[in-house]
Amino acid sequence: MTIPTEKHYLTRLFAPRSVAIVGASERPGAAGNVIMKNLLAGRFDGAIYPVNPNHARLFGHRCHASVEEIGPSVDLAVIATPAATVPEIIAACGRKGIRAALIVSGGFSLPQGARLLQETMAAARAGGVRILGPACLGLMRPAAGVNLTYSRFQARPGAIALVSQSGALTNAILDWAHGEKVGFSSVITLGDGADVGFGEILDYLAWDVATESILLYLEGVMAPRRFVSALRMAARAKPVIVLKTGRDPAAYRAAVAHSGALVGTDDVFDAVLRRAGAVRVRTFSQLFSAAKCLSARYRPCGNRLAIVTNGGGAGIIAADWATSVGIEVPGLAQATLQYLEKALPLGWSRGNPLDLTGEAGEEHYRIAVRACLEDSSVDGLLVILTPQVTTRPDRVAEVVIETARDFRKPVVGCWMGGEEVEEGRRLFSHARLPVFRTPEPAVEAFSHIATHHRNQQLLIQVPAPTSQAGRPDTEGARLVIENALAENRKMLSEMESKSLLAAFCIPVTRTVAARSVQEAIVVAQQMGFPLVMKVNSPDVVHKTDVGGVKLNIATVRQLRAAFNEIMANVTARLPQARIDGVTLQPMILKPNGRELMVGIATDRVFGPVITFAAGGMAAELMGDRAVCLPPLNTVLVKDLIERTRVAQMLKPFRNLPAINMEALTAVLLRVSEMASELPWLRALDINPLIVDENGAIAVDARAAVDCLVPGPGTRYAHMAICPYPAHLVQRWNLTDGTEITIRPIRPEDARLLQEFVRNLSEESRYFRFISTVQELSPRTVARLTQIDYDREMALIAVVTEGDREVELGAARYVTNPDGETCEFALVVADAWQGRGIGTKLMHSLMEVARTNGLKAMIGDVLANNINMLKLMEKLGFTIVNHPEDPSLKRVRKLL
Repeated sequence: MTIPTEKHYLTRLFAPRSVAIVGASERPGAAGNVIMKNLLAGRFDGAIYPVNPNHARLFGHRCHASVEEIGPSVDLAVIATPAATVPEIIAACGRKGIRAALIVSGGFSLPQGARLLQETMAAARAGGVRILGPACLGLMRPAAGVNLTYSRFQARPGAIALVSQSGALTNAILDWAHGEKVGFSSVITLGDGADVGFGEILDYLAWDVATESILLYLEGVMAPRRFVSALRMAARAKPVIVLKTGRDPAAYRAAVAHSGALVGTDDVFDAVLRRAGAVRVRTFSQLFSAAKCLSARYRPCGNRLAIVTNGGGAGIIAADWATSVGIEVPGLAQATLQYLEKALPLGWSRGNPLDLTGEAGEEHYRIAVRACLEDSSVDGLLVILTPQVTTRPDRVAEVVIETARDFRKPVVGCWMGGEEVEEGRRLFSHARLPVFRTPEPAVEAFSHIATHHRNQQLLIQVPAPTSQAGRPDTEGARLVIENALAENRKMLSEMESKSLLAAFCIPVTRTVAARSVQEAIVVAQQMGFPLVMKVNSPDVVHKTDVGGVKLNIATVRQLRAAFNEIMANVTARLPQARIDGVTLQPMILKPNGRELMVGIATDRVFGPVITFAAGGMAAELMGDRAVCLPPLNTVLVKDLIERTRVAQMLKPFRNLPAINMEALTAVLLRVSEMASELPWLRALDINPLIVDENGAIAVDARAAVDCLVPGPGTRYAHMAICPYPAHLVQRWNLTDGTEITIRPIRPEDARLLQEFVRNLSEESRYFRFISTVQELSPRTVARLTQIDYDREMALIAVVTEGDREVELGAARYVTNPDGETCEFALVVADAWQGRGIGTKLMHSLMEVARTNGLKAMIGDVLANNINMLKLMEKLGFTIVNHPEDPSLKRVRKLL
């Protein structure tokens, strides 16, 4: 069994044991002076090497003329010298063997800065140096005494990691956090983010044991696919809370100018966070309240909130705010109300919010809190206390904390007031329960918990690129697109657009083109009345706006008049438009139909997104659009629909029956398939899609296409989220005829994996995990089953026994940071060893790695794992002694 080869490749950057300060200075206010003082003030116990040719000693330390003159090895170089000197310093770091550099120097955005940055990055690549910055504030690891920032603030140790694109905002957060006594495991600023970016930092923090939650401030992303991949991986391990600017157009422009990163549309970024399992907040105070709530590790919960208070006004404020942020304040169960009627003061509110009145004491709070937490219609509880003559804030806090320990449901406190309630708030904080001074942030805190749970459910969805219900005619659709591109056209006609839909099994109205009135009459007689007539022009997108549509044509006379009127309207309003006659289609009469809009848009950062909204003219008037990243499945489709106001109109409405939701779901799944399988498709607008109780039909459609820009990556490189690679599923027979299935692992394989590990022998478990582990932790199971297929692959061999699958073996690889090599692991169940399963899994895994552009596969094997070493030799791996551990052998194979 192979094991991981080494610690994280960014450890030298974020947890250095030795630091060189290039540009260290005695000059007050200079960056090199501030950084030296900060590092010394933090009591860093590693080696410190000031570098400045003009000094012999600085701050009691010997000063070196250059990094190459430092005798011992160095983990990290911090560079605080003018931009013009940086390329040569990075080159010197490479020659010295320093593999990490932090550049606080600015000036790379000036006219000559672009050239200096290119030279710096070229030197870094040549010397194998990873760079944080340039123009960044620096980084802190408070528990280790590391403060390598050009800042006057020293962060407290804690369990929150802060990653920010803005040094100024980081200073403001550190100032605020100091007053609030908030601590950090890491504070990392990116600056220009020329090399190490959000993706790699998230990758490091996800498994940093000192970090319990991750806070991000960002304005844009430089490597979208890597960002989404790392964000999804990190959010599986711990809460990730994001504050992003650029919500309105002015802020959007400012974000682009400030960060230089790619900035997408705001609703698409929201969709990214939903699918990544992260939580978005609007202010930096919410960053920490969300982190406080989510680090409590409550069990998954919905969004139904009960409110207990001793002040009716405070309860009403909380309920109103809950409604405004999408939190439900449900009625309590009848049994709960009956129980409380007997136990509470006469004046209690008999509903939710549950007002105990100003006479409430700690026992009333105990009864109410327990009753609400036991109520199955309640997902979480907000407990509010206002100072009253008969109320002891500290005693009530003790009662609430004691009762909350018996439940996994979230409990949020709101102790309103000043000194009189301060002790109660202190007790909440000591018990690690979130507590606030006013109802609004307390309600928002619960909403963050509910949002995290919802987004975590979306995170574990791993749809395939195509559904199981009938395979689409992908080749036919591609031919339509290729023909248009061959004619230098990027807009498809309505008929071409509908042919794409038909290729993906989406019902469409029959549409026939007619160049003249005479052709139109012939078509009408074959098709039958009533009809719809539309102008047929590659230059007209919104046909209705230019008088290019006529509905409900019932006779030949009306048809003639409609044709002439359409020609006159379009010619008058768009005289340059090319007109190829009209199209005719049956008039769809669905008295119970709802007009919807379904489509595909391409975000400049995150690629294709699925859009859903009210159709017809209402699509633009209502502004009621929801977006979601493909690929979709039924769970994701349900979430997409329910986020729109028009969703309420799809249910029974006045005298209208509910629509056929299965038909609408099928259309959205098919549109997701189009986004996955047709990377040339830049936009698609099905408007209207008419859906009633009997089904759905696309009445009008328009598609835009473009040539593909060749680039590295898998077949789904145009998408932000890699689909489940269903094309890798294969059947294989053992020599005795037993049929096994080899397929990529799925999130729902958690139970399968746990049973597989549990049934391994102690020796096999030791070879696999280098320990005598009996059970995998939930976090480890999630890490091994909820993988990102873009950066790693896990193939499992399973056999069907009765109505259940049994896992026989697994092979997986994880891509290394160089993007060219990967580390692999292999294990086969004891009872199935020696039957070729390991060999088959490895051949399949190597083929996937080779197809995805990887050049070599590497692993470490225990020296006493003789059978594994024999298999590696058989597969053509080279086997050498491990450079650091004599108990291991390192194996490697060029792909």
